[in-house]
Amino acid sequence: MADHARAAADEELPEDPGPTPVVHYAEQALLGALLLVPERLKTIGLLEPEHFANTAHSALFAAMCTTSPPAPEVHRASPVWPNQLLAAAQPRARALTAAYLHTLISICPTDAHAPAYAQIVHSAHARRVLRRHAGLLAQAARAPGPDPTAAALARADQLAVYLDELVTAFPSHPGSMPRTPPVPAPAAEASVEAEDEERMLLATATAHADDLPRLRWLHESDFTVPVHAALFTCLTALARRSSPVDPITLLWEAQQRGLLRDGLGPTEVLDLLAHPAGAPEHWGQKVLQRALLAQAGAVAARIETLTADEATSVHQLATGSRRALSALSSVRSRWHQATGDFTEKPTSRQPSVPRAPAVRTPSARAGPAARAPARPGR
Repeated sequence: MADHARAAADEELPEDPGPTPVVHYAEQALLGALLLVPERLKTIGLLEPEHFANTAHSALFAAMCTTSPPAPEVHRASPVWPNQLLAAAQPRARALTAAYLHTLISICPTDAHAPAYAQIVHSAHARRVLRRHAGLLAQAARAPGPDPTAAALARADQLAVYLDELVTAFPSHPGSMPRTPPVPAPAAEASVEAEDEERMLLATATAHADDLPRLRWLHESDFTVPVHAALFTCLTALARRSSPVDPITLLWEAQQRGLLRDGLGPTEVLDLLAHPAGAPEHWGQKVLQRALLAQAGAVAARIETLTADEATSVHQLATGSRRALSALSSVRSRWHQATGDFTEKPTSRQPSVPRAPAVRTPSARAGPAARAPARPGR
């Protein structure tokens, strides 16, 4: 009975949230330094309230940016500055108390290191925004819609622009290449719809062999079914040699390449090619579009893996993300060849979807800018 009660009590316990992120302590140390010496606000570069992960910290920093600090002699004599900040921040962060402000001051090792703490806060925010961009790209790659390719490429454009800003804001250093092991490339998801489209492509391309040279933008890696990819390779090989193309010659080519095994026989190949309909370009574009969206999802997964590695610097994140994005650029170029769209300029696209926040290059400032407090965000 006692064991049963103990087990029931254990089930009610909240899950362990895990260790506190390092950036939390950096945020506390930075705010503690600014509480101790308000003049340090002039030395921390361009930092915004939304760069803080903790909502209360964001509200407190917003108050610091919009409240004029007292004269140094007044600050040393009385707690005017903490009281002003508490009154300004509490409407948006009711959990803030005078005791917590004293805790922030006690946690700060030295106010002279405020610029270093600010850089840590800025770096952690850049990592979160990059992960958000990757999530939006993954969502666009999966979401159905009238033009999913345009939505995914728009997200990729936003990601590319943000990566350029990161490289500028966070300079390189020795060992800038990411050390995070790459995740295995996800296996192509073969669905009934994808298999049908690939079968229709093979049947129509065999029936209209003269159209095969116009499908140079399609690669065997775009197929989700390996057998279909191998048969497409046979078709393109016949076309390159200017050999006759029909179901029988394709069947012979497949046999010469050792494909007629493991359950794939002549009857299965001939049945696959028996009912052509439409144009090869139409089905080829369907196959390529699916490959492009799959590649966009793979890029997003790679970037999410990079951002999950806390040992990776922001510049390493930008470098690794750019390399991942280059794989999508290759498929994208072939997509434009297939659709005849050569006018798109990735950096000038104006997507209809909302854009994730961008990082700003840190620079020295004369003091906190007078602006309305931004809504605290994580």
